[in-house]
Amino acid sequence: MGFHANFIRELFPSLRVSMPDARQPIFLDNPAGTQVPQSVIDAVGAYYRGMNANSGGFFHTSRQNDEMVDQVRQKMADFLNAASASEIVIGPNMTTLNFALSRAIAATLKAGDEIVLTRMDHDANVSPWTSIAQDRGCCIRWVDLNTEDCTLDMDSLEEALSEKTRIVATVHASNAVGTINPVRQIAAMAHAVGAWHIVDAVQSAPHVPIDVLDIDCDFLLCSAYKFYGPHLGIMWGREDLLNELPVFKVRPAKDRAPYRWETGTPSYETWNGLLACLEHWEMIGERFGAAHLPRYCGARLKMKQGMMAVREYERGLLAALIEGLSAIAGLRIAGITEASRFGWRVPTVAFELDGKSPDEIAARLAEHDIFVWSGDYYALEIMQRLNRPEGMVRVGIAQYNTIEEINRLLELVEQM
Repeated sequence: MGFHANFIRELFPSLRVSMPDARQPIFLDNPAGTQVPQSVIDAVGAYYRGMNANSGGFFHTSRQNDEMVDQVRQKMADFLNAASASEIVIGPNMTTLNFALSRAIAATLKAGDEIVLTRMDHDANVSPWTSIAQDRGCCIRWVDLNTEDCTLDMDSLEEALSEKTRIVATVHASNAVGTINPVRQIAAMAHAVGAWHIVDAVQSAPHVPIDVLDIDCDFLLCSAYKFYGPHLGIMWGREDLLNELPVFKVRPAKDRAPYRWETGTPSYETWNGLLACLEHWEMIGERFGAAHLPRYCGARLKMKQGMMAVREYERGLLAALIEGLSAIAGLRIAGITEASRFGWRVPTVAFELDGKSPDEIAARLAEHDIFVWSGDYYALEIMQRLNRPEGMVRVGIAQYNTIEEINRLLELVEQM
């Protein structure tokens, strides 16, 4: 059964909320955060009605809360194909978790150690590492881009690695130009010199089946609100490292993974929303999944099948978007544009148009209730490398978008 966006759209109430001019919005701002299905909204409310309690009590609502916590960890482990639910750390957002990770790793570093970063990454996978490098006297080595197609310069990565390398931090998929990096290869390169590989999977998680065992990285971080869940961040790490690294915690807190990384009382209501979000992915796999994936079973199979069904659908919209934008005079797309290479990008597209600033384009589209982003989207390094001080316009496709919405966007951009 083929993927049906109209079925999916019925599950997202915000898609039907009229704007002040009575038009319904077109959400193409998805790389900054997706809309959520009704099931996620209901789950947050259900938490407050039936299990609103802190963890660890003997009474009914606390026990229900703890059962939910165990469930959401296991579902998230299924989503990432983690070996254990104990490897899943949940926090307020990816940036906060990555600063906690960098601070813990900093205690293991010494002056002269080297950290490898890329010009492609979101600053949430840059500043945590430059900050500890400054504190510990470490050296930052930068990996460059191939500016013609915005892919990572793998020769530059090879040159950056040495016996002094301790950390290699790379993005899985660029939040600016959509490029998917060969993270499995990068992990192998990092491990060959004795370094840990940290992966920012925030932009890949909504579009690409993620398998941390296959990637063989050491830590991977993503954000639930980028794949149709509530505002939460998730960090996966190897269980031995999560248990061994020094962390900042209060004394009564459990000193074992993942609890030692989760400071204070979390927003359990959003954890219940994350559980519903992951069940949404299972539902897509059950309804639309057809891919033969022998290495998975149960919930893991359904989620991966759901992701692949969505990826195939989004790829069709991406082809129409890039073809349409490419036909507009004076417009330039940053990144991969050849359909034969779409396997190496997610449906996030950045472009510029002669005579119009990115903000002007975004504002003009907003007047017609088409939501896109302009600027650098915290991807400071890539915008500097591409010499785009004003940034670019960013359009991001999600599972609920349609070809009619893409055509409407193209029509308006062409008129500018």
